[in-house]
Amino acid sequence: MPLPESAAIAAELRTAMGKLTRRVKREDQMPQGQVAVLGELDRNGAMTTSELAAAQRVRPQSMARAVGLLMEQGLITRRAHPTDGRKSLVELSSAGRVLLEEERERRADWLARAIEAELTEEERELLARGIRLVERVASH
Repeated sequence: MPLPESAAIAAELRTAMGKLTRRVKREDQMPQGQVAVLGELDRNGAMTTSELAAAQRVRPQSMARAVGLLMEQGLITRRAHPTDGRKSLVELSSAGRVLLEEERERRADWLARAIEAELTEEERELLARGIRLVERVASH
């Protein structure tokens, strides 16, 4: 059983990280679900629609619609599965990679401006040290 202080810190950290994540995502110019699919493909490479659905925890039918929209926009491409002729793989197109990078840059820019506007130099140094602590906890 964790110490009461650790439990309180854990609850506050989870809440603060959730608020920050939701706020940063508001900088996106395309729907969050579509950005999430592009990010998944960027991190993991080509995947089937079913694999994408499982990774994003959505129904395969919902993912099929999202994949269709992204294909119409030229942000992903489809190719034959190398070992199973019944399946196909979707992957980021060049345009999808560019758009995803723009979304990420927009998020990072907002966050950097917020850090500069809200924190003193000493607080920024403290935050930088805290990031390393959060990374250690995340790798536990």
